[in-house]
Amino acid sequence: MNVFSSLVKRGHEQVVFFNYPEVGLKAVVAIHNTVLGPALGGCRMRVYEDENKAIDDALRLSEGMTYKSSIAGLDLGGGKSVIIADPKMSGEQRKQLFVQFAKCLNHIGGRYITAEDMGTSVSDVMVMRETTKFAAGFAQEQGGGGDPSPWTALGCLGGIQAATEKAFGSRDLKGRKIALQGVGHVGMYLLEHLRKAGAEVTVSDTVDALVQRAVTQFGAKTVSIDQIYDVDCDIYAPCAAGQTVNPDTLKRLKCKIIAGAANNQLLDPSVYETITKKGIIYTPDFVINAGGVISVGAEYNEGGWAKSWVEGKVNNIGNTVTKVLVESEKRSKFPEVVAIELARERVQAVREKQAR
Repeated sequence: MNVFSSLVKRGHEQVVFFNYPEVGLKAVVAIHNTVLGPALGGCRMRVYEDENKAIDDALRLSEGMTYKSSIAGLDLGGGKSVIIADPKMSGEQRKQLFVQFAKCLNHIGGRYITAEDMGTSVSDVMVMRETTKFAAGFAQEQGGGGDPSPWTALGCLGGIQAATEKAFGSRDLKGRKIALQGVGHVGMYLLEHLRKAGAEVTVSDTVDALVQRAVTQFGAKTVSIDQIYDVDCDIYAPCAAGQTVNPDTLKRLKCKIIAGAANNQLLDPSVYETITKKGIIYTPDFVINAGGVISVGAEYNEGGWAKSWVEGKVNNIGNTVTKVLVESEKRSKFPEVVAIELARERVQAVREKQAR
């Protein structure tokens, strides 16, 4: 990978690499844009096939965070970090890794604020908070917002309802068939919301225990990981890894709506045409899954985290989805393109104001 070419292409301001082998820390921090405010985005911890994929993940996700915060009306920029390590790491080794990463965040000086993400947790954030103030989503008993997953799920529910109204003329989910891919942190909360709304939900996940909980606690149906794409449904809700909407899966998907909490759901823009031809309504991932960043970002508001402020912002996600879908028709452009345009328009307006 030519890193500088990638930065120019995506418009990144900064990428920082950290290497502390004595604690097993190999990390990438990508800062895409800080026009609206400090770049906020979670820390992803996983084992990558190669380092280029780790860098690409950080670049793609940080760009998405710029658009997510902007279109959600937050005064925050976009950033992301990835730690190349086994997320199953535990005990003192894990603690020392995150202590060192917190020191790394201090070196960046507040341009980037991290939070929990895939492979990390509120516990990791609390470890970092002992060393840096640039880690968000910390425990509620200490004045933070805690786990942002419930807020991501609640916003996702609102987005699904908005898309359902567009597709079927009603927000009512009773009897709607939903294929939910992934019942981890966010997916399980979303499943609970969907079942309470009367939807029929079929789930899949790589973790058998989570699938079993979905069945016993929430009455979900279940299929294998690969079979989720073949479920006859109204809505496909990806809530696991990214890029599950691709040429291969699109041949199999039987839905009217794609709306879920996963980041980077589409392989790339090459799938726009196929999705449009199939008559599928797509709700841009960075619009519908903004609930989490709204919650963690609220910790940096004057006066700190406030439930009423977070609820107001999260409950508005459905309205934002509706706006994007309406503008998509007006501009005759794919919803993701329109959502990016709207996000960039806000960033540009602030940039021009700052330049005066």
